[in-house]
Amino acid sequence: MLEETILLCLVSFFAGFIDAIVGGGGLLQTPAIMIILPQYPVATLLGTTKIPSFSGTTLAAWRYSRHVNLDWKLLAQVALLAFGGAFLGAYCVSMIDNRIIKPIIFFVLIIVAGYTYFNKSFGQPRNIDHTRTTQLALGMFSGFGIGFYDGLIGPGAGTFLILVFIAFMGYDFLHASASAKLINMATNIASLSYFALAGHVLYKFAIPMAVCNMTGAFFGTRLALLKGNAFIRIFFLIIVFATLLRFAWDIWVANS
Repeated sequence: MLEETILLCLVSFFAGFIDAIVGGGGLLQTPAIMIILPQYPVATLLGTTKIPSFSGTTLAAWRYSRHVNLDWKLLAQVALLAFGGAFLGAYCVSMIDNRIIKPIIFFVLIIVAGYTYFNKSFGQPRNIDHTRTTQLALGMFSGFGIGFYDGLIGPGAGTFLILVFIAFMGYDFLHASASAKLINMATNIASLSYFALAGHVLYKFAIPMAVCNMTGAFFGTRLALLKGNAFIRIFFLIIVFATLLRFAWDIWVANS
């Protein structure tokens, strides 16, 4: 058990670091725990990762909130819908075949990667001519959908949230990343609530993983705040490409 705990803690540190900057920490944490603890059900492993994910995301959200101006009213309403979506997604983990969803996400990510790479102004602050009502509706709809995805599958949800805040709200990468952390808190609470109530959490692994995830998140937010928008854009592209590779593996290799 000690060896497995050390490996999971190491992975959680880097997952927290990455997730604090642009999301995507689940790309490391989720497959790692499935490889290291293959004897447990998938739902239990997913539930176990929610505690470190929530801990790191909460620390990152707190640090960002001290340095970045946020639209608290908008975020609170989006978070509420995201919470509901994530709880529903967690409930549907054993009912919906991920193999149906992943190819769709894969092709969406190709478009996101290409657009972000070739459009150098993407992620720069800009004014979008949306009414407050339209902005709120887009945010709540996206929050529910991404929340559902986070509860059902997980990896990359934070990255999708950043994309929404840039495309629909006109945020730069720094403000989008900071805002995404608050929504991620809601989705993690929802998923964790369901998994904990269903007995799908291994606390002996989850607690030390949470400490390491928070440590990684501390250094990740510090680097993001120090380096700013250009650095986060590059990191965003790296994580999108990594997510593409992960889904390509799941679609064509792991299930072949």
